[in-house]
Amino acid sequence: MAKSGIKSLGTSKSGKSRSHVRSAAQSAGSSRRGAHAATKDKNITIVSRDFPWKGKTDWARVDALTDEDIARAVANDPDAAPIDIDWSDAVLVIPARKKAISIRVDEDVLDYFKSGGDGYQRRINAVLRSYMQQKAKPKKRA
Repeated sequence: MAKSGIKSLGTSKSGKSRSHVRSAAQSAGSSRRGAHAATKDKNITIVSRDFPWKGKTDWARVDALTDEDIARAVANDPDAAPIDIDWSDAVLVIPARKKAISIRVDEDVLDYFKSGGDGYQRRINAVLRSYMQQKAKPKKRA
């Protein structure tokens, strides 16, 4: 068996795999235009139903912790800040639904927003919302 970790379900008489799981070569190298991206095996993680992802958490040790152990760990954690928030007046705000569109923008504009990292679409939306709100304000008379 290859080191991909996918357990084969066998092949049919026609020679095609009966497994609906695609091989690493098929799934990792395809792109929208049909070109294959250059990838290395170390960058590909394949998880099958037979071998679910196993995390690094020692759950037996976590289960063995008492309430006192947890309180002591929190007290000794310099990043743990006490939370004294009154949630009785909290209001649930559900964000507006987003609509997927296709828009053409200048390349330098897109590069500027992408240079800020993940969330560039959210930032573009915020700029457009700000513009919309400024245009919607009644004009002040001099």
